[in-house]
Amino acid sequence: MVIQDAQFVTSMARYVEAPPVGLPQLAVVGKSNVGKSSLINALCNRKKLCKTSSTPGKTRLINLFVVNGSFHLVDLPGYGFAKVDKAEKERWGAMMEGYFRASTRLEHVLHLVDIRHEPTQEDVEMARFFRASDIPFTVVATKADKIARGARMKHIAPICRALLKQPWEIVAFSSEDGTGRDELLGRIGEILREAARK
Repeated sequence: MVIQDAQFVTSMARYVEAPPVGLPQLAVVGKSNVGKSSLINALCNRKKLCKTSSTPGKTRLINLFVVNGSFHLVDLPGYGFAKVDKAEKERWGAMMEGYFRASTRLEHVLHLVDIRHEPTQEDVEMARFFRASDIPFTVVATKADKIARGARMKHIAPICRALLKQPWEIVAFSSEDGTGRDELLGRIGEILREAARK
């Protein structure tokens, strides 16, 4: 799959499925600071399409982007260790839950985890939620450039055990050096072709 065009569409505090929202969707989910915005920028080959920050919790709204005029990437607020108060975390949780409950166009989730660390309890609970809700998801192990190529499988093994995935199902990805970009674009192409056949 080749991404030729990507544009920001809208931000929303509560998901509403009305124009301009109406295309098949891929949601990008992960804990705060795992690299969701950087992944979207790298996939779309646009450095500033999605705002990035070294401060966890930068994404506080549901952000939608349209890609190739044919599908939406949905950037959801991060979960986990963002330094915000409890009420704000609960608001984000409700926002995400509302999205998953209300979206009729969601085809797949890209579930991001940091390759350098074992999945957190929140990561495990998120994967469990996707399975219970019958939402297909691909695990993307971000920041792969921080780990030597030969050592990556050692880091992927605990991710597989925690999230109940096989090693070949996990995409090692780096927004810095492009690792995994072509593989992930290929998977997205397959997901969209399968969605079109439904």
